[in-house]
Amino acid sequence: MSLRDNKVKKVEEIKNRLNDARAIVLVDYKGVNVEEDNILRSKFREDNVDYFIAKNSLIKLALQDLGIDSLDSYLVGPTAVAVSKEDEVAPARVIRNFVDTELEKEKKELLSFKIGLVSNDLFDSAQLNQLASLPSREELIAKVLASLNSPISGFVGALQGVIRKFVYCVDEIAKSKTN
Repeated sequence: MSLRDNKVKKVEEIKNRLNDARAIVLVDYKGVNVEEDNILRSKFREDNVDYFIAKNSLIKLALQDLGIDSLDSYLVGPTAVAVSKEDEVAPARVIRNFVDTELEKEKKELLSFKIGLVSNDLFDSAQLNQLASLPSREELIAKVLASLNSPISGFVGALQGVIRKFVYCVDEIAKSKTN
């Protein structure tokens, strides 16, 4: 296999990984050691996020094949790519949580956001940090369901209170008549 065929194959592989992505986040990963990178990869796997490192030129070619040219200027220096096809927030959240919990204080600046493409909108580093602070989709659904359930639970509690007081009253009347 020639060098050109190998590059074409790599570009096609990257293109398949990026195709139909809800979120693509470019990360500057300089200074992260192998052990930390392995921990980060396992966290990405837990959240169904595809994380890979490739040559910027190959990533750029794959993005161009997909019609995405807004990330070209950010493909400089060491670049890792985090891709989610399910949850728009997952790549940013995993990276931020990893930086906050796993990296030592002096290394926190080494792994940083470059840019993100989330639902076809560009997000800079500050916006990705804000996005990462959002709860997961499942947490949001649980909160909505809890808020919908809350008035019903309160109503049931109130009805039970009335019934409980009625039973206590009847019980007291019964006790007073037996005396």
